Amino acid sequence: MTKWRNLAFAAAGITLLAGCTTNPYTGEREAGKAGIYGGIGAVTGAVIGAATSSSKDRGKGALIGAAVGGAAGGGYGYYADTQEAKLRQTLQGTGVQVQRNGDELKLIMPGNITFASNSSDISSGFYPTLNSLVTVFKEFDKNGIDIVGHTDSTGSLELNQNLSNRRAQSVASYLSANGVPAARISSYGAGPNQPIASNASEAGRAQNRRVEINLRPLQ
Repeated sequence: MTKWRNLAFAAAGITLLAGCTTNPYTGEREAGKAGIYGGIGAVTGAVIGAATSSSKDRGKGALIGAAVGGAAGGGYGYYADTQEAKLRQTLQGTGVQVQRNGDELKLIMPGNITFASNSSDISSGFYPTLNSLVTVFKEFDKNGIDIVGHTDSTGSLELNQNLSNRRAQSVASYLSANGVPAARISSYGAGPNQPIASNASEAGRAQNRRVEINLRPLQ
């Protein structure tokens, strides 16, 4: 029991070390997300491999399970790492924020660069950014693309709900019209119901007026 457990942890450690990268901004070595996910997969695979093997083959089963689990766990993690780097490079200076949460990536597009006030017509200055996203989404085609429109709380709930729906749909329509498969895309409006700042100030309301694109693994 102890032997295969130690082997599993060793395999996970190797996977984690393999995922270590240098942060281009700080110059420090750090564990890449692919390595972290691979390590988790390795541990899980090792436990399953050992548990399903005979007593004399548990050590071997743990190593096989660790290898398979590490590859599966690190696969999408590496894909998301690469896509995240490409998005950060592509969107630098555009005002669009890139956030990472596990396997999911979120793009936050402030309202002041996407749409005119009370309009769902895409601002002409935002087309180059959307065109860049089209290029990335075509290159990285393993994601579902969930587009969500958000507003501040000024005005009626019905007005804000309709406006957020139309804005999300405008972005979705532009992406699909330019070659991103519609089957990958969903869109809806959240109105004022998911604020990220206080609506008591103009600065807070400006943050709440936004469109978000959530990239998730395709099921």
